[in-house]
Amino acid sequence: MTVAALIVAAGRGTRAGGPLPKQWQDVAGKPVARWTLEAFGFADPCVLVIHPDDAARAAEVAAGLDVTLVHGAETRAGSVLAGLKALARHSPDKVLIHDVARPCISRTVIDAVLAALQTTPGAAPALAVTDALWTGTGQRVTGTRDRSGLYRAQTPQGFRFADILAAHKAHPGGAADDVEVARAAGLDVAIVPGEERNLKITGPDDFARAATLLEDRMDIRLGNGFDVHAFEDGDHVVLCGVRVPHDRALKGHSDADVGMHAVTDAIYGALAEGDIGRHFPPSDPQWKGAASEIFLRHACDLARARGFEIGNVDCTLICERPKVGPHAAAMMAEMARIMGTAEERVSIKATTSERLGFTGREEGIAALATATLIRT
Repeated sequence: MTVAALIVAAGRGTRAGGPLPKQWQDVAGKPVARWTLEAFGFADPCVLVIHPDDAARAAEVAAGLDVTLVHGAETRAGSVLAGLKALARHSPDKVLIHDVARPCISRTVIDAVLAALQTTPGAAPALAVTDALWTGTGQRVTGTRDRSGLYRAQTPQGFRFADILAAHKAHPGGAADDVEVARAAGLDVAIVPGEERNLKITGPDDFARAATLLEDRMDIRLGNGFDVHAFEDGDHVVLCGVRVPHDRALKGHSDADVGMHAVTDAIYGALAEGDIGRHFPPSDPQWKGAASEIFLRHACDLARARGFEIGNVDCTLICERPKVGPHAAAMMAEMARIMGTAEERVSIKATTSERLGFTGREEGIAALATATLIRT
């Protein structure tokens, strides 16, 4: 199942105040739109629908993310249709349509919408109305309304892509949201639980509320990795991406980079994604002799797609020989390059096993690694 994201960001947001439309203003250290785009980093493809005047700013905010910018229309419905048309060439199975001004959206709500789409053509999060409802004129209450069956709508609103594209093309316009468009086309829409934290930034006070929520949602993951490779005939070993001269080589299905394998497994572990063997089975001949850089990049890309950055990695190589110290700086630089992080976040060191065990007998090399992932 392919899931696309369509982020609607073409409005002017004047009620929020400030010198810029609200989606480009900072909250908790990042532009609102950046928080929202990162929350949907798993989607492929992802479209951000913008006002034509905001093209340069949008490109800056989306830098480093796999996002397509599309010019919107004068109305929200028109902007959504423009985004859907841009997605049509990708033919995704599902699409999540989300307001850019809801940067606090959680993966829990997103997953609930996607789960509901397994059995219904549309799904959206909402909160039941719990407050009493009044009607009024001026400063006086004129009556009450029954709140039974009333909900406060949220986004993302998810749909089977072909259905919602056809619904938008057929709709005359003026709909409050995409659920209204879907229902006008006869599509069933399931309600899934929303969250109070999934607020929409509308007025000036909402920035402070959003900042508090975003600052409190830091997610820190820790993973461990361990790998072993035996020696075989050869004249060098590859450790943490660096060719080190030695009178033996390491035996393995790929290039047998024991250090890089341990770090890769640590990242997969932090993501609860198993190990290298799950993603690159050794039974598959295409990985015979493959550079371990491929595996590490995949793990890092998977982490970033879920909104995580590499906090740090620490790898210990366990061997009697070769000596790692003279090559440690080069190893840290190479690992940092592959992972797209700062060298100061990468530690490579070595120890012996005091001539004990298989490493002490110089039958091979072991590596132990820890990785920290941070999502803010």
